[in-house]
Amino acid sequence: MKYVDLNASMTLPGGVVHGVISPTEYLERLPEFADALPTGARAFAADPQHYDFHGPRCVKDLNLERISFGETDGESCMELAFRHNCWKHEEDLVIRYEGMSHYRLDIAAPSGTEPRSVVILDEILPHPDGCSHEIAFRPGTVMVACRDLTATWVETDCPEKPPHV
Repeated sequence: MKYVDLNASMTLPGGVVHGVISPTEYLERLPEFADALPTGARAFAADPQHYDFHGPRCVKDLNLERISFGETDGESCMELAFRHNCWKHEEDLVIRYEGMSHYRLDIAAPSGTEPRSVVILDEILPHPDGCSHEIAFRPGTVMVACRDLTATWVETDCPEKPPHV
């Protein structure tokens, strides 16, 4: 990732904590390049809840559930479906990449009852083909370059949702 820091340091009372994640530089720079992003990518990247770690529409902690490929009007497309984390989210997320020109998948296969990959954070940047979207997982990464993307939050049930305390 270019601006999202997956290994930041934070000064707290009592000392410095290393190894925290921080979208701060990305969010500071986003106004500089937001207009260069395609419409759907810009809307998703600029959503105020996207990097709000306590918000229900933050991508952090979503579980990758499905990857599918297809073609629409002669263009390659790809779709990533994410399952919500009941402790934090109320909706699943589906991201559809239109006019996909390149992708790289470097993620682990599911093992037993563990989810395929859990999102740490992501970063959307302008690209000559439209935009690039890089998603960091525990473990691995996915990177897609495309003409544009559409992110759709889908209401879902959460039978294992913990009681509010």
